[in-house]
Amino acid sequence: MTTVGRVPEVLRVGNCSGFYGDRLAAMREMLEGGELDVLTGDYLAELTMLILGRDRAKDPAAGYARTFLTQLRDCLRLALDRGVRIVANAGGVNTPGLVAAIRGLAADQGLTARVAHVRGDDLTGRCAELGLGSPLGAHAYLGAFGIARALAMGADVVVTGRVTDASVVIGPAIAHFGWGRGDLDALAGATVAGHVIECGTQATGGNYAFFTEVEDLLRPGFPIAEIHPDGSSVITKHPGTGGAVTVDTVISQLVYEIGDARYAGPDVTTRLDTVHVTEEGPDRVAVTGAHGEPPPPEVKVSLTSVGGYRNELTVVLTGLDIEAKAELFRRQLLDGLRTRPAELTWSLARLDRADAPTEQQASALLTVVARDADEAAVGRALSGAAVEVALGSYPGFFSTTPPGRGSAYGVFSAGFVDQREPTHEVVHDDGSVETVDAPTVTAPLEPHPGADPGPRAGMADLGPTRRLPLGTVAGARSGDKGGDANVGVWVRDDAAYPWLVGLLTEGTVRELLPEAAALPVRITRLPAIRAVNVVIEGLLGEGVAYHARFDPQAKGLGEWLRSRHVDIPEALLERTMTDEEPG
Repeated sequence: MTTVGRVPEVLRVGNCSGFYGDRLAAMREMLEGGELDVLTGDYLAELTMLILGRDRAKDPAAGYARTFLTQLRDCLRLALDRGVRIVANAGGVNTPGLVAAIRGLAADQGLTARVAHVRGDDLTGRCAELGLGSPLGAHAYLGAFGIARALAMGADVVVTGRVTDASVVIGPAIAHFGWGRGDLDALAGATVAGHVIECGTQATGGNYAFFTEVEDLLRPGFPIAEIHPDGSSVITKHPGTGGAVTVDTVISQLVYEIGDARYAGPDVTTRLDTVHVTEEGPDRVAVTGAHGEPPPPEVKVSLTSVGGYRNELTVVLTGLDIEAKAELFRRQLLDGLRTRPAELTWSLARLDRADAPTEQQASALLTVVARDADEAAVGRALSGAAVEVALGSYPGFFSTTPPGRGSAYGVFSAGFVDQREPTHEVVHDDGSVETVDAPTVTAPLEPHPGADPGPRAGMADLGPTRRLPLGTVAGARSGDKGGDANVGVWVRDDAAYPWLVGLLTEGTVRELLPEAAALPVRITRLPAIRAVNVVIEGLLGEGVAYHARFDPQAKGLGEWLRSRHVDIPEALLERTMTDEEPG
């Protein structure tokens, strides 16, 4: 098999995008900043697939990530001159359209670039047959072997639609090292590397719990995974770039948006509880030990739909009698609604404080959200009712924005189909089409709770305690997976880990995060990296576009958890800021 890169023992894979809208200059920064073999970009998220689907419904030529095309217009010549292959999932819901645009810009610049693409993820036309309902779009999360074949056949640029986020990294590694379907541990290692760098600067200090320890976060550099033949890797960044790569920045990304200890993908199931993270040097972190199991028999499908129409209004309550003011407005609005929306939710944020030195600090926010299948029920009906009470409501009445019209909102859900259902194909630069065989799979695997960390030292075992924020000794990162939210929590000292495990029970999580009180909570232990992962099912309703809560993607959920006060043993406080590493 033709391999990618210059040094057979190491494949240097960089990332230049973690989402559609990430730093536009990142592609050039990565290409000019140092040696790379492959440059990848992740442009697709659950919400992005809905946005791109709606774009294409309005314009058949749209539906791909236009910012990627802008980056290529600036950098394709540079990438070709440096011999760096580019792999990105920027095709969205119109990969052929993106390929045509790339070839057009190459021709305009007098460049010869071999462009291949992966197809077969779009199952929208087969939804009824596959029992997937009637969504706006249905896209299977394909694996990495199609990308690998495209690179092996000499492609300079490979674009895909919906593949797993890590596939854009795994594919180049398969092509470079010649791995097969049976090289499960190597595939698992590359999966971990891909998962760590897929969100760009989140691996180099961005969105990092201990961000005050990072010297230069003005413009953090994008990450690089140096992948080895066994699938192990070293996470790093170009010299002289901002941010930092440390054991904790890597762990922070490793626990982001995961479920349990089995991280299932279409090519391999990665056992996250086998992964070890150690410092190799300044801005160099080794990720080793990943064990792989066969992939599940089904592949995940992203199902996006328009759920209905939504409107939101926030009014400000200032000074005294906050609760009474909120109740008066609530009753007045309900009385004035000529059409009651199907769903109406209220939330009161008590941001006010007594004897406040500014008006803003004396104010609370009351928000009402309406949802209905009929746009009229949440549009003028809601805004009109609010406007009509403006001069006859509580003292000091005003809103943060003028009442407006309703807007469509999206719904994300996950479906599953047999691995053999998507026709996973590579369209090479010459137009020839190659089919990628589905993997050999096993029976469904039960969720893996994570390895038992051994005896659990309770707080009493470690002596006197102090009531302080959990974040005094623990880091966290949180995110969304459909309607579920995950919070990965880790500590930096071996002695603190049994305490953390004893603390984060289902009951304690529900106490610390009251929104989870009536929801299913799943907890996974990852002792090799001193982490505990918490999944709260249904916290985000029907996904990010549904806007079920103040923080619809749960991005700040981990920081809220870190801010909650718990009883921390004083013995741990004396050790909390150590430089020890997971073994």
